[in-house]
Amino acid sequence: MPPRTIPGTTGRPRPLRLLGDPALTEPCREVTDFDDGLARLIEDMYATMYAARGVGLAANQIGVPLRVFVYDCPDDEDRRHLGHLVNPRLVEADGPVFRGPEGCLSLPGIEAGTPRHDHAVVEGVSVTGEPRTVTGTGFFARCLQHECDHLDGGLYVDHLTGLRRRRALRAAARAPWAARAVAVDSGR
Repeated sequence: MPPRTIPGTTGRPRPLRLLGDPALTEPCREVTDFDDGLARLIEDMYATMYAARGVGLAANQIGVPLRVFVYDCPDDEDRRHLGHLVNPRLVEADGPVFRGPEGCLSLPGIEAGTPRHDHAVVEGVSVTGEPRTVTGTGFFARCLQHECDHLDGGLYVDHLTGLRRRRALRAAARAPWAARAVAVDSGR
C-alpha cells in the first residue's frame, strides 16, 4: 500500500462468507509471502469492510484462509483506531469482563450480548513485515478479540451460552441470508 492513501480506495469489495460456510470454522494459515498480493488482499478487505459498514474484517470472512485482519473501529472514548495486522496473536485479554452488544459481518443483522475482556493486546506485523503491537480498551478491545477469534476458526456466537445462544442461532436460521449460507455450505 502506498503511504498516505485512504485504505480500501484501490480495493474491490469481495463477497462475504456467512454462518455455515466452512471457511469460517477452520484456523487460518500464517502469511509467508509479503508481496503485492498481500497488499491487494488488505486493500480488498478494507473495501469489503467499508461496503458492509463494519468495524473489522478477517481474511477468512472473504474466503481467504490467511491470518490477516483490518479494522476501523472506535473505542469507548470515541477515538478512531485504523489499521491492519498480519499474523496477529492475541497476547493479552484481561481486565473486567463485560457483556456487550456484538455483531458480525458473517451474521448480518444478528447481535447478541457477548462477554469480552475490557483490555486486549495483539501482536503481529504490517503488510511489509514490520512488527506491530496494538492495544485496545472497551469496544476496540472487543473488536480485536473478535477478529482474532475469526482467524482461529471461531465466531462470537461461540462465546454465547443458553438462551442468548439459542436466540442468536434461531435469528440466523430465519434471516433472509440464511438460504444463501446453507447453499454455500452444502455446495462444498
